[in-house]
Amino acid sequence: MPETFTSRKQHYLPKWFNIAAGGVALTISLFFFVIGQAQPDIVAAGLIAVAIFLVLSAIFGFAVEGRRYGKNRLATNVIVGAFVMAVIPLISLLYTVTSHGWSRMVQSGFFTHTTFGSSNVDTVVGAGHAIIGTLLITGTAALISVPFGVLTAVYLVEYGRGTFAKIITFLVDVMTGIPSIVAGLFAAALIPIVNQQLFGQAQFKSGFMGAIALVVLMTPLVVRNTQEMLQLVPNELREASYALGVSKAATILRVVLRTAVSGIVSGIVIATARIIGESAPLLITAGTTDSYNLNMFHGQMLTLPVYVYNEYTKGHQITAWAGALILIGIVLLLNLFARWIAKRFAPQGIA
Repeated sequence: MPETFTSRKQHYLPKWFNIAAGGVALTISLFFFVIGQAQPDIVAAGLIAVAIFLVLSAIFGFAVEGRRYGKNRLATNVIVGAFVMAVIPLISLLYTVTSHGWSRMVQSGFFTHTTFGSSNVDTVVGAGHAIIGTLLITGTAALISVPFGVLTAVYLVEYGRGTFAKIITFLVDVMTGIPSIVAGLFAAALIPIVNQQLFGQAQFKSGFMGAIALVVLMTPLVVRNTQEMLQLVPNELREASYALGVSKAATILRVVLRTAVSGIVSGIVIATARIIGESAPLLITAGTTDSYNLNMFHGQMLTLPVYVYNEYTKGHQITAWAGALILIGIVLLLNLFARWIAKRFAPQGIA
């Protein structure tokens, strides 16, 4: 007699279970963290709601659907829940900054006035000098970092062999993880010595010193990104160029870099957005001022991160929120520009 097997009918949770479980979890978290609370904590409510939902889905999933499908449901909900838990603080941050800083940012003169005379109640406080200082220091840092970073990456990918290339790669990896305050201390120790030797005067704080501190932070980011982009270029393109009699330098310039230009440029823009919000090294190197300063080599220069810190310590919290909102807007524009560059100049037909 042939052996027969009887299969147990598989049971599934209804489609509305996730909605019901999410509603229960949200109700519980709102009751404990929002409703009737003197200071509602929306972020904590959202995170606790996600945790409760995961627990409910695990319990009912294993009880109704069994071990196999219960694990599948739990894994899917954990992935979605992790995404939601990561997005909730971000949305809360954007809402808080916008709600607190928008009213001050749209006031007349905020983008042109300075903090000079801010102790006077009738004085219009602005962030014009901080915006200009941020653009000058960050732009100077990018002008210095980009050539050094791209050329170093080209050497490591196209020419670097042996111990020397390994040492450079190791040092780049180490520099990628150094604290920003260390970069500020390095620039603060280096620039006065150079000024003393060349010009006979030790100018301590200046916009150029702040730019050098940001160069230390930005260069390894540019090197690593450019190196990854160059390594993605197929070797067949290089070999085809060599077969046509093109020199190695011309191949790198006209084939390799042109193929990877979209990734390189977008990485440079993202690295610029990364350093534009640094405050610790700029407090040491660029300093602070309450007026415009367009001279990168003389006098202190204010940037938006330091502006936000100064205004918050003064008790001008609304102005600090407005400065933070401007900084977030600049970073957002830079990231959108990086995406446009990557899409606009991406090579076609190359896997």
